[in-house]
Amino acid sequence: MTEQPNDSKRGLKIYLQDARDAVLWKLEGLSEYDVRRPVTPSGTNLLGVVKHLTGAEAVYLGEAFGRPFDGAPGLWVAGAAEPNDDLWARPDESRESLIAEYRRVWAHSDETVDSLPLDALGRVPWPPHSQLSLERILLHVVVESQRHTGQLDLVRELLDGATGLRPGDEVLPEVPADFWPAHYARVERAARDAARAAGERVPD
Repeated sequence: MTEQPNDSKRGLKIYLQDARDAVLWKLEGLSEYDVRRPVTPSGTNLLGVVKHLTGAEAVYLGEAFGRPFDGAPGLWVAGAAEPNDDLWARPDESRESLIAEYRRVWAHSDETVDSLPLDALGRVPWPPHSQLSLERILLHVVVESQRHTGQLDLVRELLDGATGLRPGDEVLPEVPADFWPAHYARVERAARDAARAAGERVPD
């Protein structure tokens, strides 16, 4: 059976919503400090990713098609803010308000997708691809959202050990608690043995 254009649109929307839901789920049950604090040298943090994705959807699935979204954070990559300004939450930006804006941009983006054919052209405000089809732009938003969801998977595990794609689905084998320290040690030994075999110096 040949897939129809509407089927492609529906499939892309499903994958986008799956990422959106996962992003917000990664914040559940955490303190204000933990949703905001940086866990990598470049400052990656949970709430900052929510803020960034709000701005990304506003540009790609709003502004690009002549449907500006009021109140979205400017993307620093587009020259609208200082470096990484859209990737962290200021103290005066509440968790509730940033999540509400993210949910609000979903509706705005979905209206754009639902109202236009996949071959409709949008204008992205930076090179090299200034004019792209809705299908190409929607695919980009899906990929970017899923990529950031992967970042948040790691951030959340580092914060409190929680894993999984969605509630009730940890995506880990059912093993005794003492399995993980032993597994970690085994992986570390394998890395050290491979490094020594390659003639590399192994850290103490």
